[in-house]
Amino acid sequence: MKAFLLSAGLGTRLRPLTNTVPKCLVPINRKPLLEYWFILFQKYGIDEVLINLHYLPEKIMEFVNSHSYPIKIETVYEEELFGSAGTVAKNWSWVKNDENFLIIYADNLSTVNLHKILSSHRISNPVLTMGLFRTNRPEQCGIATLNEECTIIEFQEKSKNPKTNLANAGIYVAGRKLYEYLPQKTPADFGYDVFPKLVGKMKGFIIEDYILDIGDMENYRKAQSDAKNLIF
Repeated sequence: MKAFLLSAGLGTRLRPLTNTVPKCLVPINRKPLLEYWFILFQKYGIDEVLINLHYLPEKIMEFVNSHSYPIKIETVYEEELFGSAGTVAKNWSWVKNDENFLIIYADNLSTVNLHKILSSHRISNPVLTMGLFRTNRPEQCGIATLNEECTIIEFQEKSKNPKTNLANAGIYVAGRKLYEYLPQKTPADFGYDVFPKLVGKMKGFIIEDYILDIGDMENYRKAQSDAKNLIF
């Protein structure tokens, strides 16, 4: 099983911490954030990973080259950021023969059970299954509305008046059908450029496991505390 691990973010809200360390390598309880994803991938049989690079790429390459997990890792450098959907579109040849694959934002700390979301996707076989979590800050997130069959019938990206608290977790399962919905321009973003076209064609999967976006200092400090009690 393959996974795109989107890791090119600048981490501006984590400065000065990210002045010298890329966001995906900030230490959480003395381990780089990417290491938690590698541990999770090994647990759930994700054995091929593509990581996109932009900010401080040499730091990420140094970490990748020193890792000891049984995962085949490819890296692609983006001189100009392609955006989340743009990265997948530009590297489609990597997954074009795969029935399903994962797309994951690396700036989350999570114990998500990847087998469960993959199983859910395979049963209903939508264009895409979006991992969702309940948030107390819905106006800062992409928000989904589900019907009784867990089909996403509305998606709002950072709306001032969100209709639910089911937030985009940055963890997706997709397959070959996704390609026809990917913009060929860059930069292209899933939240703004793809998901509006997928309303009614994608499912939502509510993640009950731990997940936290460490993108600001408040959440980063929380992650430091939480990680001591998490089991990966």
